[in-house]
Parts: sequence; structure tokens; C-alpha cells
Amino acid sequence: MSVLNQVDREMAVVIQAELDRQKSHIELIASENFVSPAVLEAQGSVLTNKYAEGYPKKRYYGGCEFVDQAEELARERLKKLFNVQFVNVQAHSGSQANMGAYRAVLNAKDRVMGLALDQGGHLTHGHPLNFSGIDYEFRPYFVSKTTETIDYDQLQADALEFRPRLIVAGASAYPRILDFPRFRQIADSVGALLMVDMAHIAGLVAAGLHPNPCDYADIVTSTTHKTLRGPRGGIVMTNHQEIAERLDKVVFPGIQGGPLMHVIAAKAVAFSEALKPEFKEYQKRVIDNSKAFADEFLKMGYHVVSGGTDNHLLLLDVLSKTGLTGKKAENLLDRVNITCNKNTIPYDTQKPFIASGIRLGTPAMTTRGFMADDFRLVARWIDKALSHPEDEAALDEIRQAVKRLTDDHPLPY
Repeated sequence: MSVLNQVDREMAVVIQAELDRQKSHIELIASENFVSPAVLEAQGSVLTNKYAEGYPKKRYYGGCEFVDQAEELARERLKKLFNVQFVNVQAHSGSQANMGAYRAVLNAKDRVMGLALDQGGHLTHGHPLNFSGIDYEFRPYFVSKTTETIDYDQLQADALEFRPRLIVAGASAYPRILDFPRFRQIADSVGALLMVDMAHIAGLVAAGLHPNPCDYADIVTSTTHKTLRGPRGGIVMTNHQEIAERLDKVVFPGIQGGPLMHVIAAKAVAFSEALKPEFKEYQKRVIDNSKAFADEFLKMGYHVVSGGTDNHLLLLDVLSKTGLTGKKAENLLDRVNITCNKNTIPYDTQKPFIASGIRLGTPAMTTRGFMADDFRLVARWIDKALSHPEDEAALDEIRQAVKRLTDDHPLPY
């Protein structure tokens, strides 16, 4: 950052501090990852200078011949990655991808069903303060109190009563395989469309380790960070030409202006990486590590929501075991350089900003080379910290152990 140091020393210090934090902390936030140097280079490229409203060969500006090539690369690689016919790679985020998808298939105030936020859903799946809950009439569906997995029978019954225009499958904190054929059957039984938000599991899907929603859904959205290990951004996919045509008009000029061409180029690089055999091996390790992580907590007597995990994350009930809320656990773990986020567990008695649990994910540290035994070790450190919140000597011991482990697994930049 020699140039930035000279031009804006204050910002250079901030960025360096964040880099140091990423290097020295065990990153367990399930929605985060570390991009490759190639993705980072593409996103920091001169493509940030180019305005390119419109789509390839249909721009409102001149000089777009090369950014057209970048977007076409992203499109074609994405189609191949998920075996889908039509894609839009311009969404700036997952939330805007969802907005584009909704507007492509719904009218204002149409009825929609999505997983309840406090049970693993997402803000854009109908929260009353979010555009989704404002623009459409949402009814949540829930997980079973017994199994803590989606209650498909109850969803079927509620859908028959509510008669939604759209059912949204997908989650931000759900540790099990999503049953897309069952979602499709339920949607068809009430004449609804099916949308899948696979933001969290996109990398697992790309690697063939989770069923592909593009085979079942009318429209599919995703982010490109998280398990897909690309830049922060969104994508939308469909196998229906009519929906694709409406979607393109909704994204531009409907909800966005000029696309971020440097981000689209970085998406294309990430898609290329995801098509390689080593990406599948990486995703296998993500799942193996997640299962080992959950298993270690179960051995120590913790309540792991749904009894384990099938994917890249687990939900840990810390309150029942340690007496600490999710918020206190998050803050305490940050003190020993372990980063996670507080999270509600199904039928939580705590408010969302306090929560009874924490969400733990394996993608980022698997990128840095962590294996199953490393995650088992981290689970024991987490337990030690949560069990001795006032013991400064114990916390310092964990902090030093974290430093040794992160030093052994450096970032590539």
C-alpha cells in the first residue's frame, strides 16, 4: 500500500489494521471467506473506472468492448457452474439479487412464504422492516420444535391455507440439506412459484455436495462471497426465458444503474476457480470440518441445533450450557481472537440482538488450511473461554494458542 500510504495515511492505517485482524483471528462467521489473490487483483483493477449501463452489446455508453468481454466470461462460467440457461451477474448484493427476483415474478402485495428469521431465515425473506416485508404479504414457515429442521408437513398445510404466489427456500442459519423436491411439490400443490436463495450453500452446490436448486426452482439467487469464495455481490439464475427477460429489465434500469464492472470481473475469476477440481476438494473439507466441529461440541455436552450439520455451519446453544447469552459469548470470544456472531436458535427466548446461540462456520479457516483436528481444537478453546469468562490467565492462554495456529496457516497476502 505504498501509494495509499503517501496519499491517505489515515485510510492506509485502517486497512492495514483490518488485514492484521484477519491474519491474527480465527474467522468463524459462516457468511465470510478469504478470496484468492486473483479475485482480489481483479476487483482492484482498472475496470472500476468504466461506466457500463446496460448489458453486453447493449450499453448506453461507448468504450465497453472489453468490459463486455468480462461480463460475458462471468455469464458463461456461471451457466456452466450451475448448469443453468439464463443468468444475471449485475446484482450488487444478495439483497438486490432477491429484490430483482421478487420483482421479476411478483406484483406488489402478492403473498409469499419464507423461513422465519429467528429460525434461520434472512431479512429479505419477509422481515417487516425490510423491503420484502413492506412490498409483499409474507407468512413465515418454521422448523419443528422436536427436530429443529424445516417442518415440511406444516409448510404444506400452511401453504394450502395461505395460497402464496411464491415460496422462498433458503436460509442464513440452517445446518441441514434443503429438500428442493419437497419444496417444488408443495409449491406445485398450491400453484405457487418456487424461488431458492442459495447464498450460503452456493459453493457446496457448485461442488456437487448439495442438490442443485436450479434443477427445481423457477428462479435462484445467491451471493458470490460466502462458500463460493468470490467478491461481495449477487447473482440471479433461471431456466425460464420469460422470467430471464423480465429479470434483466428489473435489474437494469429497474433497481440499479451502472454495474460494478470490477466486481463482475472478480466474480468471473471466482467462477473459474469454482470450476476446477481442487474447489470440490476444498468444499469436501468445509463439510468434513463442520461435522467434526459440531461433533466436538456434542461430546462436550452442548446443544447443537438439529443435532449436527450437513453443510458449512452449525448453530450452538451457548446459554443452556454456559449461562452466557449469544451476545456475551460473541464478545468474549472476540477477546481471544475468535470471531463469530451471536444468533438466535429455534424458538429462542432471548431477543435477536441478545440471542441464546452463536453461529459458527468453517469456510474461511478451511481456505487457510484448517483440518478437522484444528476445528476440534478450536471447539475446546471456545468451551474453555465460555466456561472461564473471568479467568484472565485462561483467556490469555487461549489467545496465545490462537496466535500460534493462525501463524501456522497464513493468509496468501
